[in-house]
Amino acid sequence: MLSFPYYPVHWQVNGQSIAYSNSNYMFYSGTQCAFLYIVQYTYQCISLRDSLKSVILSLLFVLQTDKLQPNRDTVFFRDGVRRIDFVLSYVDDKDGEKKQERRREFEANLEKAGLELETDDKSDSKDQKTYFLKIHAPWDVLATYADILKIKVPFKESDIPHGQDVPLEWLSRPFRLPEHIMHPAADYFTYPFDKTKTNFFLINNKDTFFPPSTRNRIVFYILARCPYYKEGRIDKDKTGIKRLLSNGTYTSAFPLHDCRYWKRARNAECESERYNLYRHWARFLCFYKEQPLNLIRKYYGEKIGIYFAWLGFYTEMLFFAAVMGVICFTYGVLSYDDNISSKEICDASIGGSILMCPLCDKKCPFWRLNSTCLSSWQSHLFDNEGTVFFAIFMGIWVTLFLEFWKRRQARLEYEWDLVDFEEEQQQLQIRPEFEIRCTNRRLNKITKEMEPYLPVTSKCARFCLSAATVLFWISLIVACIIGVIAYRLAVYAAFASIIKDPMRKIQVVGRFITPQLATSVTASCINFVIIMILNFFYERVAVWITDMEIPKTHLEYENRLTMKMFLFQFVNYYSSCFYVAFFKGKFVGYPGHYTYMFGKQSKLRNEECDPGGCLIELTTQLVIVMAGKQLWGNIQEALLPLMRNWWSSRKGRHNPENHYSRWEQDHVLQNFGQLGLFYEYLEMVVQFGFITLFVASFPLAPLLALCNNILEIRVDAWKFTTQFRRPVASKARNIGAWQEILNAVAILSVVTNAFIMAFTSDMIPRMVYLYAYGNGMRGYVNNSLSIYNISRIPESNMPEDHDYWFDNSTTCRYRDYRYPPGHEKEYFHTMQFWHILAAKMAFIIIMEHVVFVVKFFVAWLIPDIPSDVKARIKRERYLIQGELHNYEVERLKLQLSSSLYVLIELKIVVLNM
Repeated sequence: MLSFPYYPVHWQVNGQSIAYSNSNYMFYSGTQCAFLYIVQYTYQCISLRDSLKSVILSLLFVLQTDKLQPNRDTVFFRDGVRRIDFVLSYVDDKDGEKKQERRREFEANLEKAGLELETDDKSDSKDQKTYFLKIHAPWDVLATYADILKIKVPFKESDIPHGQDVPLEWLSRPFRLPEHIMHPAADYFTYPFDKTKTNFFLINNKDTFFPPSTRNRIVFYILARCPYYKEGRIDKDKTGIKRLLSNGTYTSAFPLHDCRYWKRARNAECESERYNLYRHWARFLCFYKEQPLNLIRKYYGEKIGIYFAWLGFYTEMLFFAAVMGVICFTYGVLSYDDNISSKEICDASIGGSILMCPLCDKKCPFWRLNSTCLSSWQSHLFDNEGTVFFAIFMGIWVTLFLEFWKRRQARLEYEWDLVDFEEEQQQLQIRPEFEIRCTNRRLNKITKEMEPYLPVTSKCARFCLSAATVLFWISLIVACIIGVIAYRLAVYAAFASIIKDPMRKIQVVGRFITPQLATSVTASCINFVIIMILNFFYERVAVWITDMEIPKTHLEYENRLTMKMFLFQFVNYYSSCFYVAFFKGKFVGYPGHYTYMFGKQSKLRNEECDPGGCLIELTTQLVIVMAGKQLWGNIQEALLPLMRNWWSSRKGRHNPENHYSRWEQDHVLQNFGQLGLFYEYLEMVVQFGFITLFVASFPLAPLLALCNNILEIRVDAWKFTTQFRRPVASKARNIGAWQEILNAVAILSVVTNAFIMAFTSDMIPRMVYLYAYGNGMRGYVNNSLSIYNISRIPESNMPEDHDYWFDNSTTCRYRDYRYPPGHEKEYFHTMQFWHILAAKMAFIIIMEHVVFVVKFFVAWLIPDIPSDVKARIKRERYLIQGELHNYEVERLKLQLSSSLYVLIELKIVVLNM
């Protein structure tokens, strides 16, 4: 900022007065200030003719009214000294008097709390109707609330290096960011701020001692608890900025970004951290670079920083799972020609000679086995011997991911001063809504202070209503899934009558799309649409019932909402996959004794699996739901905001800085709500469930997730830096309840994958045949199909044109292990069926035990906290004790010396008397 001697001048130009002083130069650019100074100095110090002076003054007037407007793209008050920590906006409307009264009382109470305010009139705004109230927190306010909130601040520079030299470090250089971006601030030992011990801390400049993220956090804490009722009245409902926003008194409340994202701030006192984040983090061309986590934490706060740290670590670990998945899929492709079962199905002399029983009543004809040739080849890509090893690998991978994340999280806790955060801040995070709505008070046995509480009767009533609401919505999901299953059963017959048997009429569609595939794809798409619709409504219901429960702390609120939302999402997203994996084709019966979904009168016969197994249908279901969700999520997060804000961004970018203020630029951005980060976590955890619970059916799921997450990180970064207002900084020690959810999903995934390999895949029956019944795999297809006498099929199960379709054959085949007609135990399960069942149960037990033993061994082997972090924590606590002891000793010495000096002075006075 330029400073010039003070020359107050008043000029008359064409009858208008122009006055200049130092305050006029405050927001001009360097070139503008220099020009004004030279003209002013020339005018005063040099004798010029009146005509020449008139020309100069006219030129000055033109520039003053057009080009030399103050630069309003700033984060300071008009004086250029006090920093803007928060901005409130409002407009005049029909309820203006009532809202104006609320604003007057609220702003008066803010000033009583010590905050300093400055208002921009609507005539100064671009739209000519919005007022902006700028808030500054002076040092005394910051120091007071930093003491209350126990904010940790530096007291000694750290003597511990950032990291150790890594062998072959040059290999990682292309992926690294500059040092000043990765470590934007020096490393210090910290201690909770104490207003009575300011000399203990490293306070070089009070204006910059607290970073902007800490300043806006403190100001928001005050705003959330400031009343807007008149003095002398007690109206607890009239408290906090959130209520004023909800009733329209203010239209928005937000801290400012420090600059435009595409260019640095002119003022050297602005850090331009937003620009650095956009340049080194938010652009997609940086997808291969590491994330500047320390800069993210410094600018947005620890809560957002820990999210991006988790997302980045999860994406890194997905790389190893994706590589193994590609290897497994490659094995399926390379062993394509060795798949004897598919060759037998496709062989006209084997599969073409096998007549299969109808798959539905009336509409479904008898059909040849080789009509499923293509689907059997497709099934082999995912249902092969490599899938077993991949399922075991994923069970171990998920354990390694969670254990290594705990270590990474522990390191971040230490580096970001979060080690003791939860214990210290738990009571300080009481939600203003809890304080307002809970009018009952009781004595806290620990603090011995009166505090608000929710009576047990009210808490139980609210809990019961909440539980009933959640159960109702889960029941609604189950009803929708049953409806989709009924659709599958009903529409299968229609597809069977449309898609003709290729042995009779060869059609292009019929050769590639079987009735099973057509039914599965359309049902999956319908199910996906239902999922999206239910999500839209339930998200609002979950927020409403969580608000109704009135949780005490912010942490408790988020945890309750997390559990409700994930429980709903779990049922919503995964129920269709559970149906295909564990129910479809398991309760079918056999010809003449089929089982029906709602009884025989419903005529909705339970679905059968393809002769190649149900795994390919599970793969189809998983791909459609998972890929559809990720595609829709990316459209919502990137494309729609980009289209919605294109005009606003273009307008803001092409407006000169002196016409478009910093608060106006941020005002047109989207608001980042309190639950904004919650939905980001939810999206990733649902994805985590897809790639762990059902990964045995689709080894490429981790690769799909990896590609999505690489895009997700940059899309989220782009949204935070360009589309959202700067969120209020908040602290978080870890990822909260999501950690427990991930642990539960990891354990459940071992069970689901074991059951998928045993009951959904065809691997166990093939292994039993290979080692117990056959000479190699030849003859397996014929062995896995049972025989039924066509003449004994009831008329209700026979196809309408059955006289043509069975070609005088007396038997048809169906997928099961039962004795043939004429046997003394005809149509009862064979001994091979029980052998296969025993092998399936043994496989589940062995796989689960092997994976669980490895999981627990790995969890025991890898400590949650790295040894060097433990040592650093102990060293910091040791140094804190020593420094505090020395500080208190020095302060005591000063007090004693001053007291001794006073005594000596008194003694001298007494002696002189």
